[in-house]
This record gives sequence, C-alpha cells and structure tokens, in this order.
Amino acid sequence: MPLFKSKAEAEKTKLDQSIPHVVHEDVSVDRASLNDDDAELAKRMGHRSEFAREFRSFSTISYAFAIMGLVSSIATTFNTPFVYGGPATTVWAWLMGSCFNLALGTAIAELVSSYPSSGGLYSASGLLVPVRFRAPVAWVTGWLNFTGQIAGIAGSEYGLAQMIFGWVYVVTDGRFVATNRETVGLYFGLLFVHGAINSLGTRILAKMTSGYVIVNLGITFVIIITVLACTPLHEMHNGSYTFGTIDNQTGYSGMGGSALSFFMGLQSVQFVMTDYDATAHISEEVHRAAIAAPVAIMIAVLGTGIIGWLLNIVLVIVSGDVAQSEPANWPGGLAMAEIIYQRIGKVGFLVIWPFVCSVAFFVVTTALQANARSFYAFSRDKGLPDRGFFARINKVTGTTVNAVWLVIAPCILLGCLGLASYGALSAIFALAALGMDFSYLIPIACRQIFQDHPDVLYKPGPFSLGRGWFGRVVNSIAILWTIFECTILSIPLSLPITAPTFNYSWVIMLGVLLLSVMWYLAYAHKHYKGPRSTLTPELLNKLGVVTSQETTEAETANFPPPGQLSGRQDLDERPTNS
Repeated sequence: MPLFKSKAEAEKTKLDQSIPHVVHEDVSVDRASLNDDDAELAKRMGHRSEFAREFRSFSTISYAFAIMGLVSSIATTFNTPFVYGGPATTVWAWLMGSCFNLALGTAIAELVSSYPSSGGLYSASGLLVPVRFRAPVAWVTGWLNFTGQIAGIAGSEYGLAQMIFGWVYVVTDGRFVATNRETVGLYFGLLFVHGAINSLGTRILAKMTSGYVIVNLGITFVIIITVLACTPLHEMHNGSYTFGTIDNQTGYSGMGGSALSFFMGLQSVQFVMTDYDATAHISEEVHRAAIAAPVAIMIAVLGTGIIGWLLNIVLVIVSGDVAQSEPANWPGGLAMAEIIYQRIGKVGFLVIWPFVCSVAFFVVTTALQANARSFYAFSRDKGLPDRGFFARINKVTGTTVNAVWLVIAPCILLGCLGLASYGALSAIFALAALGMDFSYLIPIACRQIFQDHPDVLYKPGPFSLGRGWFGRVVNSIAILWTIFECTILSIPLSLPITAPTFNYSWVIMLGVLLLSVMWYLAYAHKHYKGPRSTLTPELLNKLGVVTSQETTEAETANFPPPGQLSGRQDLDERPTNS
C-alpha cells in the first residue's frame, strides 16, 4: 500500500471536503523559452513579478561570490583557526568544511531552482510540508534564517570596521589603536552608509554587483602572489609545519581537546561559506532565475572553497612568527593583516588593504540586499504586524527601501556585542552560521520526508540531482553535516568559560526561536498562514493554483464542483473564468 494517496485522489478528497489547498505546480521550464517565463514562474508560485529583472547571469554569479566575501571574510575570521588550532587546523578545517558545504550548497541550489522566490528557503519550507504544518514550519524557518542573516551582516560590518582601523594603525605606525567603542562607532556609521546604498534602484545595484567578483578574486590572487614573492625561501614554513601541526590553544585538554581545537577551526569556513540562498532572495530580480540562481550558487561555493583553501595555505606558509606574537599588536587585531604587513611592508600594505576592505564593503551591501528581500517576503506573507508596510516597493527606486532600514535596527543591537571582547564578537560569526544553516536544514529534510505527499508533490526545477541514490546521498550528507557543525559552533572557543569567553550564539538563537514561537502561539497564528499568494482569485483559478483555506484569496476562489477534477491537467487545458 502506498505511503501517500495519489494526487488525483488527494485533490478529490480535499475538494469534496471543501478544503482549499495549495497545488505547487511543476516549476521546471523549457530551457529554450526561459527568457519569457520568469513572470510565469513567479505566478505559478503565487506571486506577481514586482521587481525589475536587472540581474543577468554574470551579475548573479558575481552577487553569489560577493555574499561570501572570500578574502575579506577570511581576514575577519582567520584568527580563530590560526590562533586556537594552529597551522594544520587552518588548512584542513577549511578543506573539510568546503567539501561538506559543497553537498549543502548543492542541496540548496536544487531547492532554489524549484522555488526561486524572494523568500528563499523560507518560502520553500512552507511549500514542502503538508498544509497543516505550512505556517509553523515556515515561521520557524523564517526566523532562524533572518537571525542568521542579520548576524552575518553584523559580523561582516564589524570586521570591516576592524579592517579600516587596521589600515589607520599602519598609517600611524601603531600610534593609533582603536578602542572597542571607536570600532562600534564606525560600525554604526557604516551601517547607515550601506542602508543608503541599498535604497537605490535595482538597475544601479545590478551594475554595482557586476564588478564584485573581479575585485574579490583579483585582490585574492594579488595577495597570494605578492606575499609569496616577498617571502624568502628560508623564512617559509615547511610542509610538516603547515599541514601537520595542530597547536591547541583552546584550554581543552587531552586528545579530545586537540580534536575540538581542530573542529573549532570550522568557524572560519562556515562563516565565509554561508548565506547560500542569498541569490534566491534576489531571484525575483534575476533573469532566468530557475537556472541562473542555482548555477551561481554552485560556482560560488566551488570557487570560494578552492581559492580560499589556497589562500589559507599560503598565509600559513608565510606567517613567520605571527602565531607567537601578541594579537594586540596586529593591525586591527587581525592575524591576516599582520602577515601581509610583515611580508610586503608598510607601503604595499597601505595599497593592498583598501581593496580587501572594499570586498568587505561589497559583502555587506549584498547581504543587506538579500536580508531586506527576506523581510519583504515575510511581510508580504503577513508574518509581521506591520500592515504590509515592509512589503512595499518604493515607487521611485523599485526596491524594498522600508525593509532595508528594518534590517539595520537589529544589526545595531548585535553590534553592541563588540563592546565586550573578541570572544563575544566571535559569537556573532557563529550565530550567522547557526541561524542560516539550521534554516537550510529544515526545507532539505522536509523535502526528503514529504516530497511525495499530496499537499507537496515536489517537482524539481531545471537544476536537479534527480530522485536516485545520488540525490538522496547528497541531501543526507547535507543534513548530517549541518547538525554536526552547528553543534561545534555552539561550544565556547576556550576555557575557562567566563563572561567574555562564553559562546552567546546558541543563547541568542534559542532566545529568538523561543520568542518567535511564543509570538506565533499568542498572536501571529491568527493572521500568518505561511507563504501566501499575492495574485487575484481569478488569476489563481485560471492558473490552477489554490491557496490554503486560511488566506483571503482562498476564501473567494472558485472551486470546481466535487468530483469534477479527475486528475492533474496541463495548464493550457484547465477551465478558466474568461
């Protein structure tokens, strides 16, 4: 006996009981006609195409690279594996994380191809479960993702402030050392600058994005070549040191402590290689989104993993005695900045470092854009008590200006952790990975469990692993890896555990999760019904899309009489009201 009813039986039962539901249509499209099908694809998911589709293939790939940052994100997180785990941790933890993140990125790309929406995997999660679970699953997924994205913006912006003051430190020959308050002050100022930039039009943002990948990869290779050329052979570390030395500085003892110090090094690669679904958040602004978005994700994950590993190896080889020096004397407190400064000198550093800062600047620009689109989608789905205020598209710029400034507010609050210590700040990096990766885990797992359920009947997009063993293995690896690395990222970096060294990431995430669940149970469940349609009932009926019974559209949609719907019909064959 089959686990689930056939689609025809399920639809007939539902219609007989007068229970409206969502039929997620096959969003795979003819590759030859993709140029004309973006708006139709949005309609099949229940949304109007409200954004100008200014992002083409190259700018979309550039956007995916920009969101990861690579050189700037490594600069801000290099301290963790290098200081707490040593050279081998820096090298092998990156490779390990990259390989497993490739599985996670592939699973995400597959879902993005099937559900290219501004809500990203938040929207997908609500369409991958039975109707009765749709609202709570989407609600939890959404808040986990929003928390991770906000932490990612805060961590990248704070890292940019550190990098700028690191440049000033070198300019003044160490006479100026920024305090935590000064760094936080600059952080606030940078947030407002990025808010203003993201209030511009989509066409301007798309043109800006096109150059991100060139600067990002270009400055990475410049650093690799320059530091190698400027380091004498006798000062380069040998292979046994680079690839075989784990230096446990976490305070955790024994073999278990050494293993833990190695896994702590995953924080860097997990922070850099996250926000995979950022490209999905701009998919309603992307041309040929069902192909362009997942392809951009895959290229960015592969490229970041390989080039990032090479950069980490080179930095360790030319690191000299930086590991034994005092972090307080490093430019901006960053080990990578100190390595570059020691190898290419003051003038070279002052020339190269601003380009690294510019990459960080691009990271925040793209991350803020993606997060704003997430809140736009959540408000559109009535997930916020704002009467749709944050789902409004600015008539002048054609962008989600209101949602942009909504994101700035919690980023300001998170930035205050920078007043505490590096340990507290590292919790922001961990929180970014925790929030986003757990939000990816939910839809991937739901797809595996419910893909044949009559309320779901998952249909892949143009980018698909198929239903065979390969797809199941990749998705299973993604799920298990996410559980493992999120557990590691919840552990304090070092002993003894004190207020400055405590890992606040899981506390913040759990707090947000509990508050969101309480809010949902007390109030939000009355109006939030999961990802919802923005189309008219007439168009929904014409397309064959019927929303759940709780939505306004479903209450007015015209259903065929019981028993008339014998099975799934092609779109052009379905009866219309016209």
